[in-house]
Amino acid sequence: MFGKEKSQYIEDNKFRYTMREMKKNGSAYVLALPYFLLFLFFTAIPVVISLPVGFTNFNMAQFPKWTGLSNFYTLFLADDVFLIAIQNTLVFAIITGPISYIMCFLLAWLINEMPGPLKTVFTYIFYAPTLAGNIYATWQLIFSGDAQGPLNSILINLGLIKGPQQWLTDSRYILTCVIIVQMWMSLGAGFLAIRAGLQGIDKAGYEAGAIEGIKNRFQELIYITVPSMGPQLLFAAVMQITSSFTAGDIGRYLTAFPSTDYAAHTLMTHAFDYGSIRFEMGYACAVCFFLFIVMLFVNNVIRKAMSGILDT
Repeated sequence: MFGKEKSQYIEDNKFRYTMREMKKNGSAYVLALPYFLLFLFFTAIPVVISLPVGFTNFNMAQFPKWTGLSNFYTLFLADDVFLIAIQNTLVFAIITGPISYIMCFLLAWLINEMPGPLKTVFTYIFYAPTLAGNIYATWQLIFSGDAQGPLNSILINLGLIKGPQQWLTDSRYILTCVIIVQMWMSLGAGFLAIRAGLQGIDKAGYEAGAIEGIKNRFQELIYITVPSMGPQLLFAAVMQITSSFTAGDIGRYLTAFPSTDYAAHTLMTHAFDYGSIRFEMGYACAVCFFLFIVMLFVNNVIRKAMSGILDT
């Protein structure tokens, strides 16, 4: 059964076809079961529960008390820090999302052009920062506010600044420092997906392109490589934007909490403040629900934009 006949059979017998394919790949489902259960109980269910909790007053010790839209009224009409968090999150996401995405693609492409052993070495080098645990201590040392701090020392010696700057306590520099660290740590799952996509491109496409008149690597990149990597590029885009909107740990670990003038205060930081420190879970869930709606909207826009670009 080939071509249109197979497609028509699948369309007419979706359920039977799905069950048959699941039986054929039963061992794969068994292997995926532990991760699925962990995802279900620690991600999917909490996300679903957070929506109704956002309409309650819940302090973790007493039964939730229904308050309707009270939490959301407070967020937008009486919480000035929340408005600062929205601004910081948008600036953070607009800068780090696109730049880190472009970095992922360019580095993955350059690594793919290297000889075999070097591909593995450089992939690990660029991916390693995402695996680092307490790497923030190193960046705190780099951004040290005394004259002997590495960054201050270099800039003073170059004559770019006259005296040491308080990079992590001065509100003028805090968000910039956090953005730099985020981009340094941003080569995660999206980077690996693009690397895998580049390795999976059929070499025959490049040979056909050469026959059709493609003369250099840049033309290969535009006309062959990018159109051949639609799923990987879309996945990487969603992952990079998602990580940009949900960043919060970097600001808390790198600077004081709360940061000076809330300069590094994002929506995730705001949710952490109310959920993990003040134990006002209803209010924290309201913040997370708003962030979820924003991310859902942005991801849909990205999917449509990327689909339009890749289809052309």
